[in-house]
Amino acid sequence: YSETHIVSHSAMKIESEAVAAAHEILALVKSDTEVVGIDEGQFFDQELVAVANHLAGQGKRVVIAGLDMDYLGRPFEPMPLLLAVAEDITKTRAICVCCGSPATYTQRLIASRERVVVGAADAYEARCRACYDPHLSERAERAEKAERTGE
Repeated sequence: YSETHIVSHSAMKIESEAVAAAHEILALVKSDTEVVGIDEGQFFDQELVAVANHLAGQGKRVVIAGLDMDYLGRPFEPMPLLLAVAEDITKTRAICVCCGSPATYTQRLIASRERVVVGAADAYEARCRACYDPHLSERAERAEKAERTGE
């Protein structure tokens, strides 16, 4: 949503710095920084674990937000390793759009087999375990292809 802010789906925002790799975070953190917030942790590689540990070792509070599973329900690296070394974990849940139960899955609605597809409500929705269908996007992809080819 923004290059200079972290922005929520509800339009709340806070100033931020964009980085291409986890090690870049270290150069941006000032010595008097007390809290470092990192959003979209799932899009970083394993280096984020070392960066978080380094900052925590300096006495900084490190808060990392991100999805722990991809659209197929598989662990989204580096989140499992971050969960293992974290002192505190808050796992928030959305509300399932189908039945209203607590949702822990991200249902991809669009046709794509790519692991990362940037999108919002048009491409994803929150689902509980009972309503989640990990192969929905694959069926959508096949249906889209059949429609294009007339099959």
